[in-house]
Amino acid sequence: AVARARELLAAVPNSDITALRPHGASSGETATAPHDRQHPFPAEVLASQPLSGRRWKGTGFRLYRASDKDVRHIELSLQGSGLQYEPGDALGVWPRNADALVDDVLNTVRLDGEAAVTAGGDTLPLREWLADKRELARLSRPVLAALAERTGAGEAAELRALLAPGQSAGLAVLLANHQLIDVLRRWPSDWDPDALVAALRPLAPRLYSIASSRKRVGDEAHLAVDVLRHDAHGHAHPGTASGFLATREEGAQVPVFVEPNERFRVPADGSRDIVMIGPGTGVAPFRGFVQERAETGANGRNWLLFGARHFDTEFLYQSEWQDALRRGELHRLDATFSRDQPEKRYIQHRLREHGRELHAWLQGGAHLYVCGAIGMGKDVHAALVDVIAEHGRLDAEDAAGYLATLQREGRYSRDVY
Repeated sequence: AVARARELLAAVPNSDITALRPHGASSGETATAPHDRQHPFPAEVLASQPLSGRRWKGTGFRLYRASDKDVRHIELSLQGSGLQYEPGDALGVWPRNADALVDDVLNTVRLDGEAAVTAGGDTLPLREWLADKRELARLSRPVLAALAERTGAGEAAELRALLAPGQSAGLAVLLANHQLIDVLRRWPSDWDPDALVAALRPLAPRLYSIASSRKRVGDEAHLAVDVLRHDAHGHAHPGTASGFLATREEGAQVPVFVEPNERFRVPADGSRDIVMIGPGTGVAPFRGFVQERAETGANGRNWLLFGARHFDTEFLYQSEWQDALRRGELHRLDATFSRDQPEKRYIQHRLREHGRELHAWLQGGAHLYVCGAIGMGKDVHAALVDVIAEHGRLDAEDAAGYLATLQREGRYSRDVY
């Protein structure tokens, strides 16, 4: 399709090119003002398609068994924004809290959503403060302290005990397992609109690894979004940004900005080999890496190690990886699925299984990348130390030093969260 589009563009006068340009491709238009964290660009949703529960086909899907995970491939238009990104960068998304959650908070504290509240020089209805300006999912110590001042004597004593010095473990558990609505229900309290807005932290943007290369997709940014949702305290708790993105239909707008990540880049030397370790949605930036290396004609080898729970429902971008293997854009793919056999097997097991080859790649100058959850990053790092110790004939301390040297040289990059 890309080749055909280029043929069409070459066959018409310059004055007619705009009419034939694919939706979302670069038009040469520049933004009238820069867009950044404080001045996000309203990006149009071009596509929002499921990745989990189906096998990715690029232009279509084949349905398999249902999955309890909801992972979405989302394409956003940056046309006219002036925003530039490189593979490895993140896209910042300014979310909006779900209307249902805002209603629950207002009903629980018995406040009028239309009440005017002035804070930081802005005057808005309380509902808008809660929807667009304040954190409702991430609980904080100051919120609990403010809650203790507004609840009954018994409840206040319980909260103050949690906030007392030496109670950090109990407080950490509460902060991790409760959202604002949970503590408001657990400890009934009296609030006025101004006090509620003052107690809550400002809403923060969420960052998502960009899953595309501009050299292939033009003025678009692609994301792989794990739509978070869990049940706690008798109620559903959707993810703030992932839930927001999941409900944006094609044509809707999402406020975005680019967050550069200079330490997570493909090698400037295209002859260098790269090893990419990315389970789950941690694979997102490596989709951009592979696209970038193909479009720039890099002749170094690309090795991807991917992990998920189930082959049938969670092999993200499976058909794209298979196509990349056939085209020579990806040279090796090793995947593991932890729940598809009686004994759980994770990506760190794959690293140890292929330790000899991995060590040989590193000795040959390969760059190593890890993206995903913090816990996974620690397990992978430990496996890498084991691999280097075994196949480099080093003790654990020297193997760890080997990895530290790779980091200093810019050959071992981690993006963990």
